Amino acid sequence: MSFEVFVFLVILALAFDFMNGFHDAANSITTVVATRVLRPQTAVVWAPFLNFVAFLVFGLLFNFGLGVLSRLMPQMQVFFVGMPLSILGGFILLLVV
Repeated sequence: MSFEVFVFLVILALAFDFMNGFHDAANSITTVVATRVLRPQTAVVWAPFLNFVAFLVFGLLFNFGLGVLSRLMPQMQVFFVGMPLSILGGFILLLVV
């Protein structure tokens, strides 16, 4: 794969993720407002903050999982088994701490 194709795919993935965030935020705000859990103003203020917190938490868990994988399982064949298990370990670690 050429470098240009790689850069294009990375930009495409980031654009998709950015646009998908609009839908996620709108759905989460609509849900808490419709169920009267939060006032609309409060929901709009909390949505970007909590989306960023989720990004940080899951980003840390993903990187933790990759770090464990790179040390314990260097073969690509076991990647699809080891990656979910290491992410699950990260979740358990997060719950314990």
